[in-house]
Amino acid sequence: MQTEVQSRDVFYVSDGTAITCQTIGHTVLGQFPFSVNQQTFPFIENEDKVEDVVKEIERSYNQSGEKPLVFFSMVIPEAKQRLLTANALFYDVLDTMVNLVEKDLNLEAKPKLQRSHSVGKDHEGYFDRIAAIEYTLAHDDGVSLKGLEEADLILLGVSRSGKTPTSLYMAMQFGLRVVNYPFIDEDIAKLRLLPQFEIHRHKLFGLTIDASRLTEIRSNRLAGSDYASAAQCKTELNSVESLFRREAIPYINTSNMSVEEISTRILERTGLKRRIF
Repeated sequence: MQTEVQSRDVFYVSDGTAITCQTIGHTVLGQFPFSVNQQTFPFIENEDKVEDVVKEIERSYNQSGEKPLVFFSMVIPEAKQRLLTANALFYDVLDTMVNLVEKDLNLEAKPKLQRSHSVGKDHEGYFDRIAAIEYTLAHDDGVSLKGLEEADLILLGVSRSGKTPTSLYMAMQFGLRVVNYPFIDEDIAKLRLLPQFEIHRHKLFGLTIDASRLTEIRSNRLAGSDYASAAQCKTELNSVESLFRREAIPYINTSNMSVEEISTRILERTGLKRRIF
């Protein structure tokens, strides 16, 4: 067995959005110690598009001498068969699970192009997602505190602790309306919650981060500033974590978490349910 691989070409191919292929592929490949040179090909719905993908796969194979990894989801039989003729290692991200469900339910699957991501019958879910994203963008970084009664969640934390990417991920993937508010110097000096948050305590959730990690992130943005100094980061974090504890606001440390893990842990802690799939 080959134990050391520096990098590998990876293709995500789908006749839909390729989001499922990417998600599963990233999760699987994250278990292996090599870097990934990846390309994504969504909406491969006709012969010409399949031919273009096959050419890219063959080019990769000819240049590296190694078969690239292809995570794919193809409903169109002809497109799938042509794809499988390329020199690659193929992983059908849905086939195994679909076969198991067919067997368990004794029911034949009826694949439909882009079933999982089309507006179609799920138009309400689609527009719920758009509304959640619009709401979350309008309430990003403390821009507006109006309409808090519509929020599913209010994220609190110091600047650069992961609030914005987490908020947007939860809006896009879960259909949740999320407000995020960064504590500023005035808040930290007074060490209190804004009055607007008092009646929405059940929606509050805190994010914190290791001081060293926060210093690193802020230095990439404003190197040499007081804002990015180790002393300032430590002071802010100590104050905000003290506030979380005093006000009984649940919180998590985001230092070693992906946005996906942060979001999932928030759902677990708060009992919120995703509204869309």
